[in-house]
Amino acid sequence: MPILKNISTLYTCRDEGGQAEVHPIHNAAIAWEDDVLSWVGKASDLPEKFSGQEFQDAGGKIVVPGLVDCHTHLCFGGWRSEEFEMRILGKSYLEIAKAGGGILSTVKHTRERSEADLYKKAAGLLDEIISTGVTSIECKSGYGLTVEDELKQLRVYKRLAQNYPIHLKASFLGAHTIPPEYKDDRDGYIDLVINEMIPAVAEENLAQFCDIFVEDSAFTTEEARTIFEAGNKHGLTPKLHADQLSSGGGAELAAEVGAISADHLEQISETGIEKMAEAGVIGVTLPIASLYTQQPYLNCRKLVDGGVQVAVATDFNPGSAPSYDLRLALMLTCNHGRLTPAEVLKGATIYAAKAMGVENQTGSIEPGKSADFLLLDEPSVNFWLYHHRPNLPDTVFLKGKQQSSNQ
Repeated sequence: MPILKNISTLYTCRDEGGQAEVHPIHNAAIAWEDDVLSWVGKASDLPEKFSGQEFQDAGGKIVVPGLVDCHTHLCFGGWRSEEFEMRILGKSYLEIAKAGGGILSTVKHTRERSEADLYKKAAGLLDEIISTGVTSIECKSGYGLTVEDELKQLRVYKRLAQNYPIHLKASFLGAHTIPPEYKDDRDGYIDLVINEMIPAVAEENLAQFCDIFVEDSAFTTEEARTIFEAGNKHGLTPKLHADQLSSGGGAELAAEVGAISADHLEQISETGIEKMAEAGVIGVTLPIASLYTQQPYLNCRKLVDGGVQVAVATDFNPGSAPSYDLRLALMLTCNHGRLTPAEVLKGATIYAAKAMGVENQTGSIEPGKSADFLLLDEPSVNFWLYHHRPNLPDTVFLKGKQQSSNQ
């Protein structure tokens, strides 16, 4: 039974308490058996039964839970670097789309790639993501927009979940945008999502969530409500891309349909905050998207003060957020979302785990949970996020196994 001792501060990040309560333990130790944590506390309180057991020295480093990225679009064909330059030169989203860019550009490239090609690319990215300290990840489809191409993306995620130790959950995002072949038959595409895509996804058990981009330029709240009803019948839990570009009632809909999370929320209304708090919907901020699109950041302080638990994620995708650096997202949430380092740490651990429905397995350092944790050569979480450096965690433990080290 391995034991890790000489931890200067252990941030356990339990669910109880508010956003800022990360439950630190100074001069701590942890023990685990196989892939499950068995004991957590002060080193001076280590039970006698552990004497003589194998132990590892944390070297006075701090320890935090493995990070949880609860919103990514990991599987896609191609990249969209040309849009980066176009945005810098002042081109609008509509101008970029007319020039052949935007979501539909990625749809085209994803349709052209085989499942094997997509798996190889996604696996390479996932290796890099794990090295940054992410031990749980949510991954969306939405770049296929045909029955077979949506299934192709989701099958990639199923294979990744089987072949990698990371905790992985998949979301069906067939309602991402209207594909070009249905531009004059919007209802026909929604029928396809409801009557063919969702049943096919459920039959192969390829996703846990049904996600929808609810926005003026994507899907209306009425359309989303109908799609969510179909998803519920097949056991898919609702998630939303909501209120990113306009306050269109996405947060209110998330509360109404019992969504596990509502993500983006840069334009959320006061009523939306109230409804989400009442319904217990996790709010997910995606600041890297604001960084790249040069759009306003979500004021997370308003949500926290309104009683909403806020998670932090990357939105990793080839267009609006082409970075999987979750630590960058944490720093941006401190500087632009107005949350403290402790608050964003909780947002990338237990609250993000709740947004994935895995909070009983991971997201905090507690007995009975997966042994997922990071060793950081920092004096505190405050310093870790204040002094942003291009460094990886010193050690990543995932399900009790050391994954990587930059020492």
